[in-house]
Amino acid sequence: MQKALQILQKYWGYDSFRPTQDDVIQSVLEGNDTFGLLPTGGGKSLCFQVPAMVQEGLCLVVSPLVALMKDQVTQLQKRDIKAIALTGGIHSEELIQLLDNCQFGNYKFLYLSPERLEQDWVLERIKTLKISLIAIDEAHCISQWGHDFRPSYLKIAKLKEAFPKIPFVALTASATPEVQQDILTSLGLENPQVFTKSFARANLGYHVLKSEDKLFKIKQILSKNPEPSIIYVRNRKSCVEYASQLNDLGFKATYYHGGLPPKEKEANMQAWMNESRPIMIATSAFGMGIDKPNVKTVIHVQLPENLESYYQEAGRAGRNGEKAFALLLSSSNDVLQAEGQFLSVLPEVAFLKEMYKKLCSYFQVPYGEGLNDEFPFSLNKFCAHYNFPILKTFNALQFLDRQSIISLTNEQSEKVQLQFVIETREVIRYISLNPDDEEIITTILRSYPGIFEVVTNVNTVFVAKSTKVTEEKVIQVLEKLRDRGIVDMFIMQNESKLTFLEVREDERTINRVAKYLEKQNLTKKSQLASVITYVADEVQCKSRLLLTYFGEKVEKDCGACSHCLNKNKNKENSEANHLHVELLNVLKKAPMTSREIAAIFGADEHQLLAVLKKMLEYQMVTLNDKNQFTII
Repeated sequence: MQKALQILQKYWGYDSFRPTQDDVIQSVLEGNDTFGLLPTGGGKSLCFQVPAMVQEGLCLVVSPLVALMKDQVTQLQKRDIKAIALTGGIHSEELIQLLDNCQFGNYKFLYLSPERLEQDWVLERIKTLKISLIAIDEAHCISQWGHDFRPSYLKIAKLKEAFPKIPFVALTASATPEVQQDILTSLGLENPQVFTKSFARANLGYHVLKSEDKLFKIKQILSKNPEPSIIYVRNRKSCVEYASQLNDLGFKATYYHGGLPPKEKEANMQAWMNESRPIMIATSAFGMGIDKPNVKTVIHVQLPENLESYYQEAGRAGRNGEKAFALLLSSSNDVLQAEGQFLSVLPEVAFLKEMYKKLCSYFQVPYGEGLNDEFPFSLNKFCAHYNFPILKTFNALQFLDRQSIISLTNEQSEKVQLQFVIETREVIRYISLNPDDEEIITTILRSYPGIFEVVTNVNTVFVAKSTKVTEEKVIQVLEKLRDRGIVDMFIMQNESKLTFLEVREDERTINRVAKYLEKQNLTKKSQLASVITYVADEVQCKSRLLLTYFGEKVEKDCGACSHCLNKNKNKENSEANHLHVELLNVLKKAPMTSREIAAIFGADEHQLLAVLKKMLEYQMVTLNDKNQFTII
């Protein structure tokens, strides 16, 4: 391990490994197949990066997220470590060149998505490389019971066949016992060494707070805890709204979501990191590679989709070891909203069959043909053409993408970005002079309330449908507004690219993967049910509930969550009420000083004085000229 410590210090600047981290690295260096469960902030990436740097050869990293791959490659390159990623959208000629670079260019890390392993020629080229270690990041994706199952992960078993003597290390930050076992079985790891770090966070208090006015509750929390914070919201619109509302209240907030241009994402991130804007309002898109140690509070405004995601997002608080808070705000209609957001948009098998047939017809793909055919694709236009619900259709397309039936890249559902740059009264004046444009303008203003403050993605298909005009008419009105200096408008010309990866066989195609869809939907329903139980349960410690969910045996309550604090408060109130009665009985006999009372009761003097103070406030007792307590 001495060389591993030297590598750690030289490239990452740390003097020691974290608990469990060193066990995983030691096991990998000994040539063992290894499984590591390191909850959020545990430093998973170092568990394969350090041993790869110790050994000769190339580390192959299978990772499901393009953003995660790019982030890790960038971080390695900043440390003068040669790394490369085979992301989607790279054509065969460039792929060949990149793989040649890996073979002859002294690279240490090759990142690729599991879908790449389905290309036989890519797998054959990888077999020719000098691989020293194979790492499977976000390994929960391999489990059909995981919260982000990807069937293409099952292809990793081919790597085990191709490199039987090369150690595998599978890593994840969140996995129930069932998921852990599924990972080990599906990967076919040989006598794996299993290391799991406890999910317990002694410095982090989990709180569920009931509130019908969530903005007011957030104001209270942030006023009491002005340190850096993250507020997770459900969608992009809420990001803008909450940031605007909090800034109006005198806080310094910024926001982050998947639809922001890269430069704006970077600017907002830096404003939060340097704490010129210490409050970050974000969707679940925020979090990749985030390691800000002094985050004091993480607030969830709505129910999360599953406890795995909640634990990871909440765990971004208190990484410096200081006392921190994870707060989930709950209101009476949250369950219905969560079911509407997460469950009503799950595609059933019947919908998937219909959508797939229509998709093939939309592009005029004949039955038995279509393999590797590529088309530009607009989700909005496709859904408008067949009157399909957008979110349900998007989820169905994502499922087909994960099953490698299609490939969908560069999703861009809105192609117009818009911001009004004149005052509201001037817009009203324009409408009065141009009544033909009124309905389109008012629909946009009503649907995108933050459009005066920030550049906003506008769904022109939705606006056209709402106003019963063509999309071309909507664009014409927007262009007129731009030409007259009323709005800034940017038209995004790039559309998604959809590729058919299998020949069209309609029901036969879908029947083959239907069981995966049904299991996925069942898992998502079960996971949301666990979230609802977590929020509704008022008789158990919140930390204990989370730890039990992840399979840990817990002997005692945390003492820091909302349930434990309420329980202790109720206990103190009960003890204080009992003390009131006893004090009154004693003082009936004779006046006494606080020291004389403490000597009789042998009670905690701080608690005793607090009770006496309350009794004075309620005029149950008074102080005489000898500084003695006496009954009025």
